[in-house]
Order: sequence, then C-alpha cells, then structure tokens
Amino acid sequence: MLNYDFKMDEVIEKIKEINAKTVGLQFPEGLKIHAVTTAEIIEKETDAMVLISGDPCFGACDVSDNHMEGMVDLIIHFGHIEFPIDYKVPVLFIEAYSKINVMDTVKKSLEFLEEYQKIGLVTTIQHLHLLDEIKNFLTENGKKVLLNEGSGTRAGQVLGCNFSSIKNISADAFLYVGSGNFHALGITLFTEKQVIIADPYMNEVRNINEFRDRILRIRFAKITKAKEARKFGIIVSSKRGQLRLELAKSIKNMINKQRKEAFIIMMDNISPDVLLPYMDLDSFVVTACPRVAIDDANMYKKPLLTPKELEIVLGKREWEDYKIDEIEHI
Repeated sequence: MLNYDFKMDEVIEKIKEINAKTVGLQFPEGLKIHAVTTAEIIEKETDAMVLISGDPCFGACDVSDNHMEGMVDLIIHFGHIEFPIDYKVPVLFIEAYSKINVMDTVKKSLEFLEEYQKIGLVTTIQHLHLLDEIKNFLTENGKKVLLNEGSGTRAGQVLGCNFSSIKNISADAFLYVGSGNFHALGITLFTEKQVIIADPYMNEVRNINEFRDRILRIRFAKITKAKEARKFGIIVSSKRGQLRLELAKSIKNMINKQRKEAFIIMMDNISPDVLLPYMDLDSFVVTACPRVAIDDANMYKKPLLTPKELEIVLGKREWEDYKIDEIEHI
C-alpha cells in the first residue's frame, strides 16, 4: 500500500456517509496484494463488514456489481476510472495513483527523444497526476508537448481498449510513461509513429520496435492460419463493459455471407480451459477485451482473432491497415 495512494480517508468517509453495513472491495490483479490490509483498515475504522472480490478484474469494464448485487451496500473499486455504465450497486472508484518515482526514467528518455521536437505524452491512470510535472520537464528541455483528451478518457490517458486520446495528435513521436508494452503497441499501430517507453518499474527506457515486430509476426501467423477456417466461434463477454453483442451478430452475418459457419458463445472469463469443449471450431473471434487475443495468443490451440483481424481473414481489410481493436462505446 506504500506505493499507491488508496485515499483511505475518502473511502472511510463514504462508507460512514451512506452508513454501509457491508462493503465490497475490488482490485485489479497487480493490486490484490493490498486487499486484506485495506479490509483491516475499513473494519477497524467503520462498522462495516468487508467482502473481497477474489475474481480476476481487468478494468472498470469489469466491476463486480453483478456478482455482489444484494450482498453489499457499496463497492470500492480501486485502480480505474468510472465507465459510463449504470451499475447495479453504488460504486466508489479510487484511482490508486502510484507513488513510484517516474522522473528518473523520464530524464533518461531525453536521449531517445533527441531527434524529435513534438512529443505526444501518454500514460495510464496510475501516473496521470504526474503529467504536468513531466510536461514541464520536457518543455524546459526544448520539447513541444502535446496532450489530448479522448472519448471517455482524460488528457494523456490511454486504456488497453481505448486509444482515442492519441489519434488526433500531430506528434513526431510519443512518450509513454508506464509499465509493459501493450499500450505503447496500440499507440504505434494507430499513429505509425515512434513510441518511447519510460518504464519506472523496470527503471529503463526502450522503444517499442522489437516488441511490435514480434507481435505482428505472431498475429500474421494467426491470421494466415484462420484463413483456412470453415467454422468460427464468436466470443461475447457477459461483462457489461465489454459486452458487444451487436458486433458479434454483425460478425456472424459477415462470416455466413462467405458460406462459412459461425456460432456465438457467451462467457465471463476467457481462458484455454473454457474453450476446450469447442475444439470442433477452427478459429475464434473475441469481441470482449481486445487484449485477450494478443496477450495470451500462444496459450490457445486454435487462432483467437480480434474483429479487425477477422476483416483481414475475410478480405475486408488489408494487412497493411492492421490496427488493435477498441471498445468504442467508452
């Protein structure tokens, strides 16, 4: 908990304000280790009993209000910004800003950004509160820093399923501050610009090029294999923030028009085990979280495609126009 601001004063105040007797706690995977400590504080400071959600949580698209309806008076959801969804239980979103020092890696990034003048600055929710400091530093070092709000996202924020904040930025290159490679991958595929990652968790600066090329080789192989498919499974998520049933229906019609079969399958969490009963299908199209098909590709025996990749399989999109899928209703 020392590395994140969980705003416990705000949490305690909200619980007392509505006189909640039972409180649900939900954390994304990287923050679950703080669940018990958080529950201890709440039960010590209030009269509420805590119910911890132990299920996987992949974002604000995945609030456990369906599961906790009728069990809790309030859900505290840590680590994400609220989606425009009508939740079945009152939900308090706590953004859980990281306290890690990012400026050391940002300073190192200047060497990688040397040849670029206009820099698009992006990060995830954990570091949004530091964007002004980062912007000022880059400006003082001769860079023009560009920030944009997206559809349902704040200025400079990207999600794993939403890159709208970077699409209208005329930058020479992008600086992504945060961990991992997926967000930077989406940025470079949407903009075709260089993306530099300042990763404070690894204490390193790197560009996305090698990772992008490796992922694209894997995706090309999956798409090529799926071109042989005659029977498709179209996966629809029961998580309301990922539910795209109308898209699934249109995909089914698209596949049927090419005289191939398609079947819609609804599930909550997608994993290799839950797909085992459907191995008579040749390929799957994931209309749920766009990261599923890409992050875990090698775990599955059959090709998992995004809707945009299916368009390539069916000849509706060129490989040269490859893009990461987005959930556009956010």
